[in-house]
Amino acid sequence: MRPTNQLIRSILWLTLGSLALSACGKPAGPQPGGATLTVLVAEVEQRDVPLSADIVGTTLGTQDVPIRTRVEGFLETMNFIEGSFVKQGDLLYTIDPQPFQAKVVEAQSQQARASTDLVKAQADLERIRPLAEINAVSAQELDSAVAAEAAARAGLSASEAAVKLAEIELGYTRLSAPIDGLIGLSKAKPGEFVGRDPNPVVLNTLSNIDPILVRFAISEQEYLTVARRFLGDRSTVSNGEQAPPEGPPLQLILADGSIHDQPGKVVAVSQSINVETGTFSLEAAFANPDKVILPGQFARIRAQYETLSGAVVIPRQAIIEMQGLFRVYTVNSDGLVVAKEVRKGPETGNDVVIESGLEVGETIIVEGLQRVRPGMTVQTQPWTPPAAPQQS
Repeated sequence: MRPTNQLIRSILWLTLGSLALSACGKPAGPQPGGATLTVLVAEVEQRDVPLSADIVGTTLGTQDVPIRTRVEGFLETMNFIEGSFVKQGDLLYTIDPQPFQAKVVEAQSQQARASTDLVKAQADLERIRPLAEINAVSAQELDSAVAAEAAARAGLSASEAAVKLAEIELGYTRLSAPIDGLIGLSKAKPGEFVGRDPNPVVLNTLSNIDPILVRFAISEQEYLTVARRFLGDRSTVSNGEQAPPEGPPLQLILADGSIHDQPGKVVAVSQSINVETGTFSLEAAFANPDKVILPGQFARIRAQYETLSGAVVIPRQAIIEMQGLFRVYTVNSDGLVVAKEVRKGPETGNDVVIESGLEVGETIIVEGLQRVRPGMTVQTQPWTPPAAPQQS
């Protein structure tokens, strides 16, 4: 008959206790020299505990717009400071316009010729039509004049379109900012040929970073158990658009461990689980008024997903782990140390939830654990929790 897990645990604790007593060689009590060991203690508390999960994500701009050249040519000027903020409509780059100005002139000359051809065709038609009415010319000549006038009219329309196209291409030699935002490092400098591979086609990227977005992914299991709290009711549709998701506020933890001082919320979600990774993608938005957070940073999203009501809580450092078992040292009213096996629950900050093994109000040892053993008599002093880290 195989021993049960509970029996194994009991044997292990009894063995550890016996070893401790035998190593001492005498009953537990005051330390050598008559001094009683002083330890720092805290009371087992009961309170509501919010549980949260940290999820790794990547920041990106609300809009990340590539500055792309639509014509090829030599870059003439760069009219901004790299890494600065620019306004919508600000001139960013110019490309040598001379070839495109020549195309405009050529198209305009073709338009003038087409206009002249149309005037001549109209005059011929006006002269032939009365003669055809009195049978002075043949019907075939009239038909030819009508066709020539229609062809000339079409030729003029085509030449006008060619002028517009040439003017549009000339306009592409001046690249302006499409949005307000932060512009990055240029991929080409004045004098370089751009617009054709392998030369740069995308010259830069302009990002709107207030608010900043964070894209992150949760597993399919997390989606089923947690995501409903953050996605809200996605069935509401207004004016043909899906209502924005709602949920509790999120925290953004930066690479240096600091917490962004602006709360965030989920603003976009994937429509399906990624079958290759088994994850569900979300985007959260955080106000970024100081423009400190930039696209491409790694960050963590802290999302509260549950609150445990009336949970038994102790400082995390009061727990001793050995071979997958957890215990704490308590001190009774006589100052006697007692070891208790506990079942550890989720951790939150510097605290840990205890699911079983302790009662509210018991006194537990927080500091001095390495020097105590069951049965020892100790003196106690209150333990002071460390100051919470400053949020920045």
